[in-house]
Amino acid sequence: MLCMKGPGIFLAQFADNTPPFNTIEGMARWAADLGYTGVQIPTWDARLFDLDTAATSKTYCDDYLGILADKGLEACELASYLQGQVLAMHPAYQKLFQAFYPKGLNAQEAMVWATDQLKKTVQASAYFGTRNISVMSGGLAWPYMYPWPQRSAGLIDDAFQELAKRWLPILDAANEQGITFGYELHPGSDLYDGATYQRFLEETKEHPAACLTYDASHFLLQQLDYIEFIKLFKNRIKAFHVKDAEFRPDGMTGVYGGYQDWKKRAGRFRSLGDGQIDFKRIFTQLTDAGFDGWAIMEWECCVKSSEQGALEGAPFIKEHMIQASHRSFDDFAKSETDKDLNRDILGI
Repeated sequence: MLCMKGPGIFLAQFADNTPPFNTIEGMARWAADLGYTGVQIPTWDARLFDLDTAATSKTYCDDYLGILADKGLEACELASYLQGQVLAMHPAYQKLFQAFYPKGLNAQEAMVWATDQLKKTVQASAYFGTRNISVMSGGLAWPYMYPWPQRSAGLIDDAFQELAKRWLPILDAANEQGITFGYELHPGSDLYDGATYQRFLEETKEHPAACLTYDASHFLLQQLDYIEFIKLFKNRIKAFHVKDAEFRPDGMTGVYGGYQDWKKRAGRFRSLGDGQIDFKRIFTQLTDAGFDGWAIMEWECCVKSSEQGALEGAPFIKEHMIQASHRSFDDFAKSETDKDLNRDILGI
């Protein structure tokens, strides 16, 4: 019996204005033909999903699930990465993130819009029957990630208190529906590693809905121990992005990348199997931890095409998925519990 579900695929990077990638019917057929059994749905892409309708109409959600089921697919979950980013934007990034939210909104109005979007995703998820929503946290303190110039006293404390203040009503709404938010720990967000996530948990008083979408690729580029991370936060991991990466520093660039484009950086995202991530250990560790969510392929390779990445992704995940063992290899030699025998063996 499989504990983990999959293979799933995140549709965001594949959607465009040409068939079959501009409708959910077309993308469902395409994904199923490649061997995927689930799709992670970007709630911001109106070509594939109508969030406003999904939040108010169970009929729409049932019909949508029916389209997927006709192709042998399930909905892994809804993803609201862009709305999460807009919830907490440092002023330096508002213009660059303009494509993520409606034009004409000021910072306060954008935050209100994002809050409403995330709450709508909770309601839509309840209609879909999915358990987790993958997001990014947004980033108020990210420009001050490196402590030079020296940060003013309390700057990071204030940022995390404000971040928690913005997220808490949304987390409460999710918890009321038995749904979690899986924060993908991502550069550009204030939650980008274990320490920042732990700080957020403390600010939200260990909120039960503040969970994780695990993606080792971002950890490799930071040189964070992505296996140890699973051991530390296994009870909070609710989704799993299967995405590869490589880190090859040289005399010119390292973690910071020298402001270069993706192809020239020391840390680069790669298609599955082309990078350095030890997926056998990850799948083993997650299986040991009892993870029962989806293994979802995400393509962001700077070398290989999206078509080839998608084609290779489903068999790669299938090869790594583990049927959890429910018996010990040496059960044939076990003996029944016998307290008297045990005491006799021990000489007590």
